[in-house]
Amino acid sequence: MKKRILLMDDQQMLREATGLMLASLGYEAALAPDGPTAVAMYREAMEGGQKYDLVILDLVIPGGIGGTEVVQMLRRLDPCLKAIISSGYTNDPAVLNYSRYGFDDILSKPYSLTELGDKLKTMLKPGP
Repeated sequence: MKKRILLMDDQQMLREATGLMLASLGYEAALAPDGPTAVAMYREAMEGGQKYDLVILDLVIPGGIGGTEVVQMLRRLDPCLKAIISSGYTNDPAVLNYSRYGFDDILSKPYSLTELGDKLKTMLKPGP
């Protein structure tokens, strides 16, 4: 069974390109343009018994709810959530101290197919 990834990014081109990258790596990708949509999709998946294995959240959503707020909402739904923050803002406090903000890892934009694949392999490997 394919691992399910929920990606939230406000940039349509980046969202679609990353969705294609995830599919080419063998993952089932769900794409959300903003925070409320991502939270609704996650909640719906949990209620349907089809929980996402991991979420990738864009740090900044202009005029909307960004990754740091969304990850807090998702952690209230699912304390076992695996979350990666995705950002091009390398000096942002949430990027520099991602674990303090509720994230498990970081993916700096722009990232390659190899970087994405390696990060997901590490994040989704079975734990002890």
